[in-house]
Amino acid sequence: MDTTKEVEASAHPTRRNVMLAAGAAAIVAIAGVGYYLRREPAAVTPAAAADEVPLAELMQPGPLGDQSLGDANAPVTIIEYASMTCPHCSHFHETTYPELKKKYIDTGKVRFIFREFPLDSLALAGSMLARCAGKDKYFPMIEALFAQQKDWVVKQPLQPLLNIAKQAGFTEQTFNECLENKQVETGVMETSKRGATVLNVNSTPTLFINGKIYRGALTIEELDKQLTPLVKG
Repeated sequence: MDTTKEVEASAHPTRRNVMLAAGAAAIVAIAGVGYYLRREPAAVTPAAAADEVPLAELMQPGPLGDQSLGDANAPVTIIEYASMTCPHCSHFHETTYPELKKKYIDTGKVRFIFREFPLDSLALAGSMLARCAGKDKYFPMIEALFAQQKDWVVKQPLQPLLNIAKQAGFTEQTFNECLENKQVETGVMETSKRGATVLNVNSTPTLFINGKIYRGALTIEELDKQLTPLVKG
C-alpha cells in the first residue's frame, strides 16, 4: 500500500486544524495573566458580610464598560462578580438568577450589572468570548456558558467552547481573533484586578446590593429578604 499521500496529507494540516490550534495557543497564552487568575476559588457560603464600599468606587466601570440589564433608574443596583468556571456561579445562574430577573430586573425594581472575575485562564477565555459576542449577545452568551459549564470546563475545552461560540454567531476565525484580542484580555483582567484590590472581592460569586457585599450563591429567598425593604422604600 502506498502511504505517500497519507504522509503528505498529515504534513499539511487543514485550515480548520490550524485555526483550532491557534485558538488553543491563545488559551494557553492567557494562562499566565496574573496572580488573581491563578488563585483557587475560596470556600463560598451564602451569608451576608458586614462590608460596604462607597458607591462612587463601586459604580466605576472597567475599561470595557459595564454590561447591565434593567432600568438604569431602578431603586436597587446589584453588581455580580463571577468566574465563568465557578460551579457556585453556575448554580446561582441556573437557580436564583431566573427568578431574580423575572421578579426584580424585568419589573424595573433592580438594575443588574455583571462583572468578570476569572479565577483561571479558561474562565478568562469564556469572559473574553462573551465580550466579543457583542452587547446584545453578551448576557445570552454568559447564560449559555454557565448552562453548559460541564461541557466546556474539561481537559480539552477548545472544541466545546467553539461549539457554544458558534451558537452566538462566531466563526472559527472570529473565535480565534477574540481569544487573541489583547484589548479585550486586558480589559477583563483590569476589571477583575480592581474588584480584588479596591472592592475586596475574594470569592465568587460576590454580589453588591446597593453597595453592601454578599458573598456566595444566595437563594431567591435570601435575596427576597434583602430586596423587599429596598424596593418598597
